[in-house]
Amino acid sequence: MSLVPMTEQGAVALREELEHLKTVLRPRIVADIALAREHGDLKENAEYHAAREEQGFCEGRISEIDGKLSNAQVIDVTKIPNHGRVIFGSTVTALDVETDKEVKYHIVGEDEADIKQNRISVSSPIARAFIGKSIDDEVQVHTPGGLKEFEIVTVDYI
Repeated sequence: MSLVPMTEQGAVALREELEHLKTVLRPRIVADIALAREHGDLKENAEYHAAREEQGFCEGRISEIDGKLSNAQVIDVTKIPNHGRVIFGSTVTALDVETDKEVKYHIVGEDEADIKQNRISVSSPIARAFIGKSIDDEVQVHTPGGLKEFEIVTVDYI
């Protein structure tokens, strides 16, 4: 399996979630199952079935996070010299040529993407068009809404 790029912040967030699942949620679920068993007949015990279902979700998420972290190539752009080129993990400020408005995008791994926070996946059309470009470069992006043109204003490694 190939390595998947992930920012340092994304890796930290996954490690924190994994720690919470293993040290807080998993023990609580085990206690809930034990308590539900004490109530008798398991066939008609809704608390038991709900706890077992929650256990399945928890264990699945733990397995999923373990897999993501084991295949992650964590990239910390703060440790890379900034030569003004757009790379994975960089934050790009670009001028939308059509609207004359500045937009800012942080290029992150697929699992970290959140358009509401302007965090776009490295595999998105905009990120793919920006990668490798430098300050003052003009970039054309084919989007579902048509062709968009940007001019790169700044590139930060933060």
